[in-house]
Amino acid sequence: MELYKYLIIGGGMTADAAARGIRDVDANGSIGLIGSESDPPYNRPPLSKKLWQGKPFESIWRATAAKGADLHLGRTVRSLDPQAKVATDDQGETYTYEKLLLATGGIPRRLSFGGEDVIYFRTVQDYRKLRALSEEKGHFAVIGGGFIGSEVAAALAMNGKQVTMLLPQEGIGWRLFPQGLSRFLNDYYRQKGVRVLNGYRVEGMRTAGGRSFLETSSDRNDEQPEIVTDAVVAGIGILPNVELAQQAGLEVGNGVIVDEYLRTSQTDIYAAGDVASFYNPALGERIRVEHEDNALTMGRAAGRNMAGAAERYTHLPYFYSDLFELGYEAVGETDSRLELVEDWQEPFRKGVVYYLREGRVRGVLLWNVWDQVPNARRIIAEPGPFRAADLRGRLPS
Repeated sequence: MELYKYLIIGGGMTADAAARGIRDVDANGSIGLIGSESDPPYNRPPLSKKLWQGKPFESIWRATAAKGADLHLGRTVRSLDPQAKVATDDQGETYTYEKLLLATGGIPRRLSFGGEDVIYFRTVQDYRKLRALSEEKGHFAVIGGGFIGSEVAAALAMNGKQVTMLLPQEGIGWRLFPQGLSRFLNDYYRQKGVRVLNGYRVEGMRTAGGRSFLETSSDRNDEQPEIVTDAVVAGIGILPNVELAQQAGLEVGNGVIVDEYLRTSQTDIYAAGDVASFYNPALGERIRVEHEDNALTMGRAAGRNMAGAAERYTHLPYFYSDLFELGYEAVGETDSRLELVEDWQEPFRKGVVYYLREGRVRGVLLWNVWDQVPNARRIIAEPGPFRAADLRGRLPS
C-alpha cells in the first residue's frame, strides 16, 4: 500500500499543475500521481499545433517528477473509498491519502463504427500514431469541424497531405463562429487544398487493402460520395470522465460538481480540469471547460487549496487556436446560437465578435486580435445592458 498526503488521479496538464500548486504551499508533503497513460504529464495543445510546425517533440514534457511527485503510470484507478481514503487501481495496487484530486479529464466521443482504425486524437500516443502514418500515407479524412478537427486538418494540410473534411453542419466551427465566418472558413480551407464536404454525415466505414472507405449521407441532391482514404481522424468532442466519481458516490452533473474552493461533495476530495463543473461568478452559472487555460489555472488552484490555501476559484478561462495563418482567442460563452454583434476591421480576417444574451455579453471572440483577453473578461463581467452600438469599437482590433 502506497501512503500519500496528496493523491492525484489523472496524468494530464491539470494533474501536473496541481502538483505545482501543492508545492507552492507545502514544500515537503508526499505526492502520488496515478495516470492511465504510459507517458508522464505533457502539454496537450502542441499535439495539434506547434509539433506540426517544427517544434521539438521533447518540448512537450512538463517534468512533474521534478516536483517530488511519485508517478504511477499506465494504471487506472477502478475504485475509490472516500471513508477509508483508499484508491485501488486496475493492477490491484492500493493508495491511501489525506487529500485527493480527481483530474480524470474527458474521454473522446466515439463513432459506432471503425473501432481502432479511427484515431480520436487526444493523447500523445494518438499524435505518434498519426505522425507515423503521415510519414508514409498521403490522404487523410477528418470527421468533424470543431476545435480538434479544424486544427488537425490544417496541420496535415500544412505538411503536404491530402485532407478531406466531413462536416455534418454547414461550416467549420459552426457552433462557435458566426455563420458568415464559418462559411468563409470552408472556402479558406479549400484554398489551402483541403476538400471540405460540409453538410455530410459519415454513416459507416469499412477497411480493405490497407485503406478505409467511408459511407456518407447528405440532405443535398448531389451524389453521396464514398470517401476512400489512407487514415481516418475523428474530432467529435469529449465526455467528462465521471465514472470513478460516480462509483465513489460524489455529486455529478455535467462533470463532477465542485464548490468555490474546488471541493467535491466529499470534503477531502477535489476535482479540476475538463472533468469539473464549477460556478463562474462573471457568467453567473456553472460551466465546464475543456481547454488549456482552465486545466492549468484550475489545477494549480486545486493543488494550493488541497495544501491549505483556501482560495476561491473565480477565473474565467480562455482558449485559442491556430488555423493556417489565421488565429483566435476566445473567452466566456461562445455559442453561435446567441445574439451576435460582429465588429470587423477586415471582414473575416480581423475583428471582434460579441456573444450576448438578454443584453449582457456572455463571450468574446478575438479573431486575429491579440492581447485583449483581460479586457474581454472585464466586458463580460459588466452587467450591461449592451446594444450593438455600445460594443462596436469597444475593443481595439
